[in-house]
Amino acid sequence: MKACAMTDTGRVRTANQDYVYAQTEPLGTLPNLFLVADGMGGHQAGDYASRYIAESLVAHLKQADSLGIVPLLREEILKVNGMLYQESMKSTELNGMGTTLVAAVIEDTTMYVANVGDSRLYLVRNRLQQITKDHSYVEELVSLGQLERGSRDYREKKNIITRAVGTEDKLEIDFFEVSLEPGDYVLMCSDGLSNMLEDAEIEEIICSELELPEKAEKLITIANDNGGKDNIAVVLIDPQIGREVSL
Repeated sequence: MKACAMTDTGRVRTANQDYVYAQTEPLGTLPNLFLVADGMGGHQAGDYASRYIAESLVAHLKQADSLGIVPLLREEILKVNGMLYQESMKSTELNGMGTTLVAAVIEDTTMYVANVGDSRLYLVRNRLQQITKDHSYVEELVSLGQLERGSRDYREKKNIITRAVGTEDKLEIDFFEVSLEPGDYVLMCSDGLSNMLEDAEIEEIICSELELPEKAEKLITIANDNGGKDNIAVVLIDPQIGREVSL
């Protein structure tokens, strides 16, 4: 398995509130772990929230007992959610902070995904397939048939999220299970990438012959070339399912 993780401040923002993590080796009882977190709040609060959640989650998972991948992720995400919420109560500067979170673990040919917010995980199997569902105001209206995806109202209100880690003491987490096949790639990203590139652009880059880090760098470069209106986070994974790896 190969993976790379990169973030970029973008062309407009002055602070980077995105945080990424990629560990292809075992972490505690987990075989690997990949994270994307996009913080929200003031400059300090958003950066603090995404970093705090990712680092705290990694630290807890290193020490946690085996419960099975999904129960373990659920328990530890809920735990660090409560911790971040308590942190936000200690300071007016941090009050109201929160972060999106996408977490993925790959075991054999199965990927387990946890999601809160509007950062995304895609499966790339020749074409881009969004696995996670955005917890956003506009997506809720789309699901109710009250708004058309891609419309002017959709674009104007797209950044309003309805669920985030750390904003309340209780949290609802979505989980997904994906069967992986030979040739698959996995892309995890913040909306600073998905809002700046068309699906076809992402597909072309990820399915190209470039090395994995070069693909991630090119995604970020094009996001910036297209405006770079937000921080950009990319975790790109090649699970190498059914592929012999030369030593």
